[in-house]
Amino acid sequence: MIAHELVELLECHAPRFTSDVVRDLVTNERTPGFHGLDSSELEQRIFQIVNQLGNWIGDPQAEMVHAEFAEWGHRRFKQGIPLSEIMYAVVILKQHMRRYFLDHGLVDRAVPRVDGDYVLPMHLHALQDLNARLGRFFDEALYHLACGYEAEAKRVPVAARGSAHRW
Repeated sequence: MIAHELVELLECHAPRFTSDVVRDLVTNERTPGFHGLDSSELEQRIFQIVNQLGNWIGDPQAEMVHAEFAEWGHRRFKQGIPLSEIMYAVVILKQHMRRYFLDHGLVDRAVPRVDGDYVLPMHLHALQDLNARLGRFFDEALYHLACGYEAEAKRVPVAARGSAHRW
């Protein structure tokens, strides 16, 4: 039930959520490498992640999670963005998601106003499970992102990196 609420909430608000995340990415002092990137490309990428999240939290080790985030790592390496900034971009996404759930009442709607011994613990367990699933998803995403980044770094000779990389 709570996972369904999550998917429904994100699908209904995906455009606004996406633009909020992108605005943070292109202005955050910890992600200066994103400041000059095409906002529409970032919006498309974040929107894809948001729309797939419902599927991915059920199976965070899915091949599609690997493919999506490894590609993100490849692309950002080619754009010369340091790995620390890319990883912080995922942290920004996670922070926005958690804040969005709180601000839009997901927790309040998911937990009924019943104090019975049976209902409340069941819903609290479901919220804890959802939080754990989100954590596992973001852990897997960070891992595959770093793997994609490193694979691209190994593929490109050091001399060829030149001015494309600021680190």
